[in-house]
Amino acid sequence: MKILVYARNIKAVDADIINIFFQELKRNNVIIGLYGDLKKELYTNGVDTFPDFHVDNYSDLQNHKPDVIITLGGDGTILGVVTLVKDLAIPIFGINLGRLGFLATIEKSKIIKAVRAIVNNHWKAEERSLLSLESNQPLFDDTPFALNDFTIHKRDTSSMITIHAYVDDVYLNSYWADGVIVATPTGSTGYSMSCGGPILFPDSGNWVITPVAPHSLNVRPIVIPDHKTITFKVEGRSENFLCTLDSRYEVITQDHIISLKKCKFNLTLGVLEGMEFMETIREKLMWGLDRRN
Repeated sequence: MKILVYARNIKAVDADIINIFFQELKRNNVIIGLYGDLKKELYTNGVDTFPDFHVDNYSDLQNHKPDVIITLGGDGTILGVVTLVKDLAIPIFGINLGRLGFLATIEKSKIIKAVRAIVNNHWKAEERSLLSLESNQPLFDDTPFALNDFTIHKRDTSSMITIHAYVDDVYLNSYWADGVIVATPTGSTGYSMSCGGPILFPDSGNWVITPVAPHSLNVRPIVIPDHKTITFKVEGRSENFLCTLDSRYEVITQDHIISLKKCKFNLTLGVLEGMEFMETIREKLMWGLDRRN
């Protein structure tokens, strides 16, 4: 099997478990690739490995065609690899070296078992939808898509902003708020959930629009089918506002007209046996546990 290992930041505290991870890959005769300067990052933090190939960009990924990608980090690391993979549909597994890990579901204690399951094909592919951004002015270069969410947020001022929202060119609402979030089902357990939005099943075929600190108490999150087009225009006392796709951001103005559509391609997540969505949210959110006794 041919596996690309992707990470952004390696911490010395994780060196032991990462060494175990690479040793297990070698024991299973895996052809190992590393992304970017990861070899140097690993060596600096006490992990020495000898990759069979390197990937620096989308073209390299196309040429080497790994069977799967394994990320080392948290959910943010998986959001980072999305812009590398784009439409190649390479299954992605996340080893959780971060905190919650709704996407990076493989915990450190299960790393050996997980590698063996991946190598022996004891897993399934799960398609996750993305949202795609279009604008009357250029934004986000060649990666105008997001796995988790899109946001518009106030910038450089304490004053709230007004965000006019349209669905299929029909006026929906004007949000007087600090901002607004459009989350995919995958992103519904992220920023949107923190702002009171609902959790969506990954295959629900919906988006959720969640206001951030709305000034009107009767404004609530709303679920919209993902075949709809959502358009935003923003205004406020400031000249500039913040617009984000996952962890990437751009500065926009009142002149921007932004539309969101379902992306033409999906992201493929590798899911190990016994790691279903309900299992993940129950474990991560500690549902069904009584801490009182």
